[in-house]
Amino acid sequence: MLRFSTTCHVYQLQHRVEKWSKCSIITPDVVSSSFFPSKKMRFLQLLTLLSLLVVIVTPISATFYTNISSIPPLHLLNATRSAWETFEKLTGCHVGDKADGLSKLKQYFSRFGYIPAAVDNFTDDFDDVLQSAISTYQKNFNLKVTGKLDASTLGQIVKPRCGNPDMIDGTTSEMNAGKKLRTVARYSFFPGKPQWPKRNRDLSYAFVPLNNLTEEVKQVFARAFTRWADVTPLNFTRSESILRADIVIGFFAGDHGDGEPFDGPMGTLAHASSPPTGMFHLDGDEDWLISGEDVSRQILPVTTSVVDLESVAVHEIGHLLGLGHSSVEDAIMYPAISGGHRKVELAKDDIEGIQHLYGDGGSNRRSETSGGAEFWRGLVFSLSSIATCILLICC
Repeated sequence: MLRFSTTCHVYQLQHRVEKWSKCSIITPDVVSSSFFPSKKMRFLQLLTLLSLLVVIVTPISATFYTNISSIPPLHLLNATRSAWETFEKLTGCHVGDKADGLSKLKQYFSRFGYIPAAVDNFTDDFDDVLQSAISTYQKNFNLKVTGKLDASTLGQIVKPRCGNPDMIDGTTSEMNAGKKLRTVARYSFFPGKPQWPKRNRDLSYAFVPLNNLTEEVKQVFARAFTRWADVTPLNFTRSESILRADIVIGFFAGDHGDGEPFDGPMGTLAHASSPPTGMFHLDGDEDWLISGEDVSRQILPVTTSVVDLESVAVHEIGHLLGLGHSSVEDAIMYPAISGGHRKVELAKDDIEGIQHLYGDGGSNRRSETSGGAEFWRGLVFSLSSIATCILLICC
């Protein structure tokens, strides 16, 4: 078992890429006629620097197990079942009922997009709004549509899952834009179908330094990125600097400043932003397995509260590249995963979705300009850093 302490929350980190690019003096396409940035650029550059320095010290920890034998027996026996296990007492509720806990269930559905954001006055009444949310949820997860809280529906609800919503503004995917409350038939995209620009097919990623992750943990993420690189023209390279990286990965717990708080073990496992923000957060309260073993196959029929790190990483990288959730259970982009279960192989649905955005490619290709892109990226960073230092000295 490896246990690491995390000691910071970095606010506004998700905007560093856009702000830094605006502050750059030189880009691969445009060379400024002046060495010094304009007043606006100076302000943005200083704001970028300050945003990276604003931290709140909050001790948390992330636990990593190197193999199944290192997992405590209580964790294998699922001592922590689910952050939402109290919902199970609502089995059988239907329209017209009033039951303690229905308001929290409405908050759950609101968080994942099944109840419009405009609705925020949640009561313990089983009303038409909740019935509609349940029916849509049942459609998305290929359950029998009853509008009631039957056992199979609640069994799906309490499963650990991705923190990203399944629906946004009542729409499940860009493919079905404008058709409200429609089932996700397969892969989906974020609204507007965002993707990394064609000029940036060589993406870099970095880890929040204060996580102090071992090389063994970092290699799990490297394997996860490779799975997407194998079917696209994208390349992924690890960077040691969060300032230079397109994607920043970190473990956090509870409310960590991005408006999407984690909720403890076996609830939301992680969440990631759409391109080109590059924000990837994982729940530090989970017990993560990094060995690549499928615990669920070895301890059946007992479930476990240990989570396979690579399975979650592959899923969240799909979000970072522009994919939404899929209703295909075998797909990587399916929102939920049971404790101990390992799912890392891209399904046909995942491949079709990502190639719709970027085209095909594969690990056998490498951009001939990747070296040049790295040179320009380094030059931009160096000159911007020099300008920032001069700015601070002059001020």
